[in-house]
Amino acid sequence: MIVILLKDVKGTGKAGEVVKVSAGYARNLLIPKGFATEASDRNIRDLEKQKALLAEKRMGEREKAVAAAERLAGITVNFASKSGEGGRLFGSVTSKDIADALLEQHGIDIDKKKIVMENPIKQVGETEVAVKLYQDVSAAVKVNVTA
Repeated sequence: MIVILLKDVKGTGKAGEVVKVSAGYARNLLIPKGFATEASDRNIRDLEKQKALLAEKRMGEREKAVAAAERLAGITVNFASKSGEGGRLFGSVTSKDIADALLEQHGIDIDKKKIVMENPIKQVGETEVAVKLYQDVSAAVKVNVTA
């Protein structure tokens, strides 16, 4: 029996795939539990329409991410912080601080989870921080910390 998977099924396939399974497996497990639906002509057409809409939506999101990356390119975020001996900060500059400063200084709203930092910034100076906007779209923001 040929079915369209509605959810990921381990050992069978991923959501949106058209797969051939035994009739008993389809009738007794996949269809009653809502993991799959029978692959009729109408259901296959609906699946193709959904895939086309999803691809169009992803393309729009990617275009927005590319536009945001162009806006972020070359932006410098400035922080003034107390520092001790050797330029070490009392405290640190985190991704949340950078996201808040981007909104305050430049009017760009970026989620703190999209700012990629291995460790918080604990030194005075200029550091480049990556901002991952989409799967393969990222930008670099300069963070300038002064004493």
